[in-house]
Amino acid sequence: MKILKWIAAILFLLVIVFLLLGVFTKSITYTSEIVVDKPATEAWSVMQDESKLPQWLTGFVKYEPVSGVSGTVGAVSNVHIENNGTVTIIKETITEQTPNKVMAMDFSMDPMDMSYRMTFEENGGTTKIKSSTTTKGNGMFMRSMVSIMKGGMKSQEDINMGKLKKLINENTDVY
Repeated sequence: MKILKWIAAILFLLVIVFLLLGVFTKSITYTSEIVVDKPATEAWSVMQDESKLPQWLTGFVKYEPVSGVSGTVGAVSNVHIENNGTVTIIKETITEQTPNKVMAMDFSMDPMDMSYRMTFEENGGTTKIKSSTTTKGNGMFMRSMVSIMKGGMKSQEDINMGKLKKLINENTDVY
C-alpha cells in the first residue's frame, strides 16, 4: 500500500510541475537561419511559389484563400497540413510584406497561436534567410505542452529551412 501512495504522490508532483510550466511559460521563441547562393529576388520567388510549397514545408497539403488579396497584407487563408494521417487547418493572416525583404504571418489554430517572420538579406550574390517564430499555447495545458515541444518545433523549422535552401539553390525556373 505504501508503494501505491508513493506512486500517487510522484504522479501528483509531476502533474503540478507540468502545470507550473504553463504558468511560467507564456510563449516560446525560436529562430532558424540559412544562406543560399542566389539573389534575394530569386530566393523570394521560390519561397512564394505555391506550387513549390510541398517541396519544403513538411506536411503541406493545400493553401485555400479565405479573404483579401492572396499574398498581400491582411489576406487570410486556410493552410492544410497533414501529420500522421490527420489534416489540420491553420488560419494564416499576412501581417507584413516587403517583397524580397520581409514576410510575416500570424497562424491560429485551436491549441496554439504563432507569429512567424521571415527576412531576406542579400550580400554579394548570396542571401541570408532568417525565420523567427513565437508560439503561445491557448490555455495553461497547451502553454505547458508548448514549453515541452519547443525543441521539436525548432527542429522541424530547421528541417523546413534546410529543404528551402536546397530548393532555392537548385532552382532553374525563371521568375
